[in-house]
Amino acid sequence: MQNSKRVGRRSHSNKNGYLFVLPYALLFVIFILAPVVIAVILSFTNFNTIQKPEYKGLLNYINLITSDDTFMKFVLPNTVKYALIVGVGGYILSFLLAWALANMTKGPRTIFALILYSPSMTSGVAMSVLWKILFTGDQTGYINSWLMNLGIIDEPIIWLSNAKFLLPIVIIIGLWSSMGVGFLAILAGLLNVDESLYEAAAIDGVKNRFQEMIYVTIPSMKPQMLFAAVMQIVGAFQNGQISTLLAGNPTPGYSAQLIVNHIEDYGFIRYEMGYAAAISVVLLLIVQIFSSVSKNLFAEKD
Repeated sequence: MQNSKRVGRRSHSNKNGYLFVLPYALLFVIFILAPVVIAVILSFTNFNTIQKPEYKGLLNYINLITSDDTFMKFVLPNTVKYALIVGVGGYILSFLLAWALANMTKGPRTIFALILYSPSMTSGVAMSVLWKILFTGDQTGYINSWLMNLGIIDEPIIWLSNAKFLLPIVIIIGLWSSMGVGFLAILAGLLNVDESLYEAAAIDGVKNRFQEMIYVTIPSMKPQMLFAAVMQIVGAFQNGQISTLLAGNPTPGYSAQLIVNHIEDYGFIRYEMGYAAAISVVLLLIVQIFSSVSKNLFAEKD
């Protein structure tokens, strides 16, 4: 009799749990799972948003690899370069800055954390206005004015139309705005490392802060490190807004064209939705590969 009551209570508790999970499950299915499934299906079709999708098999993927010179010569190399510098470099920078802040007292730490985090909260339009003012292509632009006053250049540089400088500018802005949620997760992890571990490490022979970081800090906060790595990777690969706001889409000479910009170009400018969906699936696979690498580096082994 008592066992029956326990089973009944457990079943009722499970139903309540499912009810609590249901809203989040619905949001996940509607806004994440369903769009991914639809994109995969559309990637095998020729679809112009007006006529009925026409099944083409692997033709979009074949054309992407063999016929899309813009993707192979500009978009893919630009994306890899941007992701390595902004993704990996921004991740390392996030950790070092968070580690420096963790060694400050609470007041200054809060102020500097807010300063570093605020660019990631700034809207894209406001951000583009700020950087366009800095890189204005005449003598009134701050960068041109400073360089001319220092005697480094003799005449203004049209920064945002020059294929030589546009991608480095986009990378700089990407690094500037990369201290987002991952940065806060790392900072929270650093502040919650058990102090007794450092004392034990000192007894075992750890002599300096660098050794503490390698042998104590990083192993103690692997979940936060993994979360930050995944967020940094996803942010780096999906961040095509910067170049679009600065120089339009496509960018001059495709010099700062990223995969996201290529998707927008074919999907919302040329209305080749099937081809754009194929590019988005490729992007999803690339992100998944990098996320798996991060998981293998920082996931708990036991």
